[in-house]
Amino acid sequence: MMARPRLLDLFCCAGGAGAGYHAAGFDVTGVDITDQPRYPYEFIRADALSLDPSFITSFDAIHASPPCQAYSVTAKRTGNGGAWPRLIEPVRKMLERSGLPYVIENVPGAPLRNPIVLCGTMFPGLRVIRHRLFETNWTVQAPLHHAPHPLCHTLDRRKNHFGCTNEWRDFVQVTGGGNCSVAAARDAMQAPWMSKPELNEAIPPAYAEFIGRSLLRVIRQTPEPVIVNA
Repeated sequence: MMARPRLLDLFCCAGGAGAGYHAAGFDVTGVDITDQPRYPYEFIRADALSLDPSFITSFDAIHASPPCQAYSVTAKRTGNGGAWPRLIEPVRKMLERSGLPYVIENVPGAPLRNPIVLCGTMFPGLRVIRHRLFETNWTVQAPLHHAPHPLCHTLDRRKNHFGCTNEWRDFVQVTGGGNCSVAAARDAMQAPWMSKPELNEAIPPAYAEFIGRSLLRVIRQTPEPVIVNA
């Protein structure tokens, strides 16, 4: 049996990406500048940009999710994007120097190169509308099916669909104040170990599993299938 390749999960937070890559077939090590007690795999507390290059190249691939606040819709609305670090460019330089296959994930509006966009409507079982961009230094195709966005469950009595949705069946909002219970948010994201603040920041593991299966084929040099739907 072929050994599982090793993936370095930078800016890992609580492990939304890490769980997806693990499901795709990787052994995962997470790195974050703050403690992540619920990270499900090997964890190292460190500044990702200060890692020894020889440590980085001991892995087979790298995923990085630099802080997104500087590029977010909220930052554009409030005009305070400059208050947050813009790390995509230095992270990209570090990953390029490694010579490894890499992924950079961030929010719409981030300065990623030729990214694909993933949405919760592309993945059966997910019940969140969360667009995320993925830059890779190999070719990966997004699922062709991007369904119209459904109404999300609401607790706002002013909305026409108040009282007509179910947090355990319908799409929910897990960012900000949210509009559902933590248990329903965990179910919608398929991330049952996370706290509410962690869900706010995470990508659904299904996104990283999709990217990870393509990455695994690159590492093992097997053909990419034609994608009709995820």
